[in-house]
Amino acid sequence: MLVPLFEKGGRPYVLFTKRTERVKHHKGQISFPGGVVDETDQDVEATALREAFEEIGLDRGNAEILGRLDDAFTVSSGYLITPIVAEITCPYPFSINEEEIEELIEVPLEAFLEDDRWREEVYSSGSKEVHGYWFEYEGRIIWGATARIMRQFLDALFGNKSRVESK
Repeated sequence: MLVPLFEKGGRPYVLFTKRTERVKHHKGQISFPGGVVDETDQDVEATALREAFEEIGLDRGNAEILGRLDDAFTVSSGYLITPIVAEITCPYPFSINEEEIEELIEVPLEAFLEDDRWREEVYSSGSKEVHGYWFEYEGRIIWGATARIMRQFLDALFGNKSRVESK
């Protein structure tokens, strides 16, 4: 999965996708571009770049890999996600795969530092205790593994200063 960062108007942004209702899993959810490893992929970075090309038309030459975050699991479908952080060229002439992606969503990084946009809850999923995060921006909700990945990314950048209290 690619965590695309870009600069717009001198401010850092994060790019998300909203999945269509036609995909098999996570219908209508906001996520990062990404998908399943293909046997031809050399590594997880190659998977992230290939999937970003297939979903949003991002050419690998327009993405500079910055690093990798810890793996994350999706609670509902059990997928293992390896988030690959990359800086992408902007503006960019994206070409959206309309079967998979309904829209692109640009969120300024600073919005993620506003505590009133976040909610955190602990809930049970089977025998596991899961920390669930929800982030609201312009009427859209980013939740689940995508929100957990953003929390991890913010903690890596800013440490505990980015941590919200449970509400």
